[in-house]
Amino acid sequence: MPEGLEPGDLDIEIRRELLTLPKGLADKVAVHLVAAGQLIDSEPERALEHARYARQRAPRIPSVREANGLTAYLVGEWNEALAELRAVRRMAGGPGHLAMMADCERAMGRPERAVELSRSEEATQLDQEDAVELRIVAAGARRDLGEIEASVVSLQMAELDPKRQEPWSARLFYAYADNLLAAGREREAFTWFVHAANADDEDETDAAERLEELAEKLGGPDVVEELVTEAEAAAEIDDEDFDDEIDEIDNDLDDEIDDEADEQPEAARADSEKAAETEASGETSEKAAETGPSGETSEKAAETEASGETSEKAAKSDATDADASNAEGDARAQ
Repeated sequence: MPEGLEPGDLDIEIRRELLTLPKGLADKVAVHLVAAGQLIDSEPERALEHARYARQRAPRIPSVREANGLTAYLVGEWNEALAELRAVRRMAGGPGHLAMMADCERAMGRPERAVELSRSEEATQLDQEDAVELRIVAAGARRDLGEIEASVVSLQMAELDPKRQEPWSARLFYAYADNLLAAGREREAFTWFVHAANADDEDETDAAERLEELAEKLGGPDVVEELVTEAEAAAEIDDEDFDDEIDEIDNDLDDEIDDEADEQPEAARADSEKAAETEASGETSEKAAETGPSGETSEKAAETEASGETSEKAAKSDATDADASNAEGDARAQ
């Protein structure tokens, strides 16, 4: 247990729920919940241990089950997270954490269930931010099912507006760009990655890295500058820091192009030297063929080489000629 934690550090609303427990138990559960909240970023596994302890000691308190479910979700314990979040809905009612539940279904290889949750009656009860998050998850589930175009269309909503900078904007713009890219619409994807990078003040996405990857595919700095200008005009962006980021991508591309240009003359010289060596080798072979002991022309030598005749055949031919000569000599002697 981390030092210095007090029951009073817990959110007052949750502490009120714990009043149904004996005083000593309520304080112990409260401290473990505080520990889970403090450790979730640095030591998520330990945070989950504290949340599980609180859940074991106070399983009928909705906020305790919720804390256990959220911590399990952040650790990637999808089955546990889904079970706990379902329990919270039964105990407290409402559509709470529907997007996370859909994401758990998708993570466990059940994208069709994630889509079903997005179409449920509870989905209509979500506030705006949670509704956007559920749309993002459902779009990913449709991609998992091979419904690429449907995943793109499903995110075309009023909130998909680069002029709006809401807490969910960066994630929505990024998801839309990613689905456009999956659909093969690279120029549009680049534009929406620009919007995502501009909206991402909290570094929630890797939109800047995705822009760098796409820039070279789309044709280099000139095309990038054109697309960025269009995106900024659409979003009415006037952000010097963002412009500096795009300039850095352009400079990286320029450096790559310059490096390729420097390599080309060296490659050309190497090809020229190789061609000269080949030509010299060809002349030597031609002369050797013309001056052979049998008096054969270079044409015959080439034909012999191409047909793959071996020195063994030549040796057999010489042996046959020798036998014929010996026979003729014997006949004369007789």
